[in-house]
Amino acid sequence: MTVRRTLAAAATAALMALLPNTAQAAESYPDPRPITGQQIIHDPTVMRLKGGGYVAYSTGGVIGARLSEDGSHWDDAGNAFAKPPAWWYGYNDTGDPWAPDLSYRAGRYWLYYAVSSWGTNHSAIGVATSRTGLPGTWTDHGRVFSSETTDTWNAIDPAVIRADGRPWMSFGSYWSGIRMVELHPRTGKAVEDAKVHHLATRPDEPYAVEGPEIVKHGRYYYLFASHDACCSGVDSTYKIKVGRSASITGPYVDSTGKPLLEGGGDLLLEGHGRYIGTGGQSVFRDRGRDWLAYHYYDKQDSGTPKLGLNELNWARNGWPNVA
Repeated sequence: MTVRRTLAAAATAALMALLPNTAQAAESYPDPRPITGQQIIHDPTVMRLKGGGYVAYSTGGVIGARLSEDGSHWDDAGNAFAKPPAWWYGYNDTGDPWAPDLSYRAGRYWLYYAVSSWGTNHSAIGVATSRTGLPGTWTDHGRVFSSETTDTWNAIDPAVIRADGRPWMSFGSYWSGIRMVELHPRTGKAVEDAKVHHLATRPDEPYAVEGPEIVKHGRYYYLFASHDACCSGVDSTYKIKVGRSASITGPYVDSTGKPLLEGGGDLLLEGHGRYIGTGGQSVFRDRGRDWLAYHYYDKQDSGTPKLGLNELNWARNGWPNVA
């Protein structure tokens, strides 16, 4: 029986490597990698530090922090900041930051994050830097980009990538969907009079797509985004979809050629079993392999948000799938 199961699993994996990443039966989605220790998290961004070990930052606290030596056992490490920078209070009464993004460039770690209030696009994205990437070592540099109620986008959920030697930041939540601006390579803030590129949206209000993450693989840029609703425990409907483009600013399309600006996107991962509302994703590279980090709501633990980690594989046709 064990041999049969092994052969069946190998055949399934081989078939998935040949097919585009279209929707699949919920029971066939892989469970996240088993982890221990502090599992509670929301909107994780994960990285293997150059000094050794792993760090994860997240929504909650003053940008909540987790540390791990092996990527499997995680410990609570407090917060990125001891207290909220004063300017955060211009966007909510509690100085509550959301959805951080961690990257490394020019000898420093860069931590982008958003400050806003639920249901408004009076929002801003800020940035801090650190030489080590560890909690308690961050220096805040203020606003990167912002939005107001007169804008047709929402400046939250930042994600930064380098393309053609320049840094770019995707962002967005509901309103008109996912947007992008170019960043200044020295300051890490939006260039003067930055053009706001439109990358993805949904055809109908409330345009429920958010939390972008863009990675380069081969000759394409891949845009991962969370669709539908988060933050409702086991009633959450979050799922992760993906499209790609040969240009960082788009147009992005799914494997059928449908533009993400018309609601397209291949379904990469959705809720299954105890793992409800998979989303808030980021991608990190570790020892030559790509990993998808996300949160899910644990159906067997009253909908508590927890850290999901799956290896991200790439099919022969270039499209990603989770393992």
